[in-house]
Amino acid sequence: MDYFPIFLNLADQPCLVAGGGDVALRKVTLLAKAGARVTVVAPALCPALAELALSAKIHHVARAWQANDLAGMRLAIAATDDAVVNAAIYAAGEAAGVSVNAVDAPAHCRFIVPAIVDRSPLVLAISSGGNAPVLARQVRARIEAWLPHGYGALARLAGALRERVKTRFADERARRRFWEQALDGPAAEKALAGDEAGAAAVLEATLAASDDAALTRGAVYLVGAGPGNPDLLTFRALRLMQKADVVLYDNLVSPAIMELVRRDAERIYVGKKASNHALPQEEINQLLVRLAQEGKSVLRLKGGDPFIFGRGGEEIEELAVHGVDFEVVPGITSAAGASCYAGIPLTHRDYAQSVTFVTGHRRGDVIELDWARLTNDAETVVVYMGVAQAPRLCAELIAHGRAADTPAAVIEKATLPTQRTLIGTLATLPALIEQAAIKPPALIIIGRVVTLHDKLNWRGDETSRHPTTSH
Repeated sequence: MDYFPIFLNLADQPCLVAGGGDVALRKVTLLAKAGARVTVVAPALCPALAELALSAKIHHVARAWQANDLAGMRLAIAATDDAVVNAAIYAAGEAAGVSVNAVDAPAHCRFIVPAIVDRSPLVLAISSGGNAPVLARQVRARIEAWLPHGYGALARLAGALRERVKTRFADERARRRFWEQALDGPAAEKALAGDEAGAAAVLEATLAASDDAALTRGAVYLVGAGPGNPDLLTFRALRLMQKADVVLYDNLVSPAIMELVRRDAERIYVGKKASNHALPQEEINQLLVRLAQEGKSVLRLKGGDPFIFGRGGEEIEELAVHGVDFEVVPGITSAAGASCYAGIPLTHRDYAQSVTFVTGHRRGDVIELDWARLTNDAETVVVYMGVAQAPRLCAELIAHGRAADTPAAVIEKATLPTQRTLIGTLATLPALIEQAAIKPPALIIIGRVVTLHDKLNWRGDETSRHPTTSH
């Protein structure tokens, strides 16, 4: 984060704008809208600024900028048409402890002015850190089109009710849950439709009917985070990520996805790597129960889908035994994400009429798979957590009758910008994995559908092949 986002209360605060042209006018307009007392220093003013000065809405100092103009100012904007002067204003501000923004000069800005979506008292600010102001404005335009003006009314109604809600619910968690429910239902619909009185009545009724016990009851949400790309999260997953009090996440949940979790939520890493478990599964189960019994909204965030090699079934069994409320939110499983992003369909009527998901994760030193079941040439086999066991997996499949030249692929970091797809055969894939230093998370796909990769690889990600591989 290059800049710390902050909203300043500038009501009746002295602010300086150096410059009298159209750029200065835009900055003066924003500052005045925020209630600031604006002084404009410039030898001459554009007509609009001159009119503001005439009506005493701004104070005009009719001369070139001087260093002592910064005295007593809360902030200053350098908007002259002289880059040297703007840089000098910034330097003077640094010396005087006054925050300065030099327009279109990021190197001379202690703060930046974002693109703004105004639904007062709800205000959204969008910034590119000074790198691409046009992009920030484009994002703002999209949000303007999406965000109804009724959200301003809803924010005002919530503000009017805030103190009563605070008095009604002593528990901070209960207050937050009340607002989450109240602002995501009929009151919001009425406010967005322009019925502010109706929205106020619904909020009053919701407050009167609220049950303290229900608002402080804990629950667990098992949420599939998908294969890694944040764009593949479900809407339901994203909403729950924003509401959780505490998040238990595993090794397959990408940092980009964790960035979408509520900022002040407690984060507990419970990931599993080969021979290195942050917490044994039994302790994870018990922790989920304990946190929910403490009244917390618990998000169990799992890579892929919770019910496909995610041990979600084991976790909700424990929750059910202890009477803990829970919900399961499916996610895009890694097989679906990896195959789509690698251009390898899991089924195809000319190549494979069925698909089987298996895990290469060992129980002790034994890989427990029905090898004979996996030798059908018309079936695709997808191996989760199989990178470390690839030599044994490929050898056993060949030994039980699957052809050594059966096409096989390994997909590392599927759906992410760093995805790699390696193409080989059952005979060559283990060496290819070792040579390329493939590390989890990675998925192995075995079957004739792998030959479609060249034709259907729409992403054009990095692909390597073993020299002995043929198609």
